[in-house]
Amino acid sequence: MEQKDKDKIEGIIDLRKKANSFYLKNSKVFRSFLEMERNAFTDDVLKKKDKELIATGISVATDCESCMEWHIKQAADAGASREEIIEAIGVGIEMSGGPGTVSARFAMNVLEYYRI
Repeated sequence: MEQKDKDKIEGIIDLRKKANSFYLKNSKVFRSFLEMERNAFTDDVLKKKDKELIATGISVATDCESCMEWHIKQAADAGASREEIIEAIGVGIEMSGGPGTVSARFAMNVLEYYRI
């Protein structure tokens, strides 16, 4: 992995942590969003792993790099295999067409960063 790609991912992680801290203190809306997020990703009929894989595909389709970094890591932490994550990325590519192949390049770097 090139250092610039590693730096980009680490910058996303650092900024997310900084923003999370800031908005937890300053935004009722953000705190409500986090509660909704916890509820959305709790095991239910669909397990957290499956929900994270869905979110990974959506992240690719919407070209949200911060989302890709977060949901790929969360999917792996929830037990998703590299193959399952790559398949979810593939669904995102299909849903967004050619632009999804560009997003998938960043997703590939996230897989490499976390050694998934």
